[in-house]
Amino acid sequence: MSRSALIERVTKETRIKLAIDLDGTGQAKVCTSVPFLDHMLDLFARHGLFDLTVEASGDIDIDFHHTVEDIGIVLGQAMREALGDKKGIRRYGQATVPMDETLASVATDLSGRPYLVYNVRIPKVKIGEFDVELAREFFQALTNNLAANLHINVMYGDNVHHILEACFKATARALDTATQMDPRIEGVMSTKGTI
Repeated sequence: MSRSALIERVTKETRIKLAIDLDGTGQAKVCTSVPFLDHMLDLFARHGLFDLTVEASGDIDIDFHHTVEDIGIVLGQAMREALGDKKGIRRYGQATVPMDETLASVATDLSGRPYLVYNVRIPKVKIGEFDVELAREFFQALTNNLAANLHINVMYGDNVHHILEACFKATARALDTATQMDPRIEGVMSTKGTI
């Protein structure tokens, strides 16, 4: 059974084509015109063991906001479609990832109820040309469109690159666990019978 999806989104601000295979090997081909986001999505695929292809263009002459947010939207939609009816998945996942002086912890529940908790203090506003506040916009869009609970907590850290990299890696690893099939689970992991 294929657990993959291809989503295309075209607006007046962005044009995005994204494909994901939840049962991949961590291969990524990413071109978003936002170099820092390319790096984050590449390591998201690698550490989540998702095969991910992203082609995106947008109004980056204004700023990166629309492109970053819309990629979060499309990634969430693609993951949700690839999960199908969610039968047999573990549903919950968590990961704690160190990155030098930084420690980030992420917990997720593929509950069908979107909610983001983002406890990430960042000591600077930019990494190169990338506005670090856009990371939250990305995770909010991912959360809303995946319809998941996502709790991102950075316990400590000083280097902004390390902080965001740890967040993306921990999110990928938590989502890898939550999306995995478990042969012991019959139907969906819920007493309600649906998620």
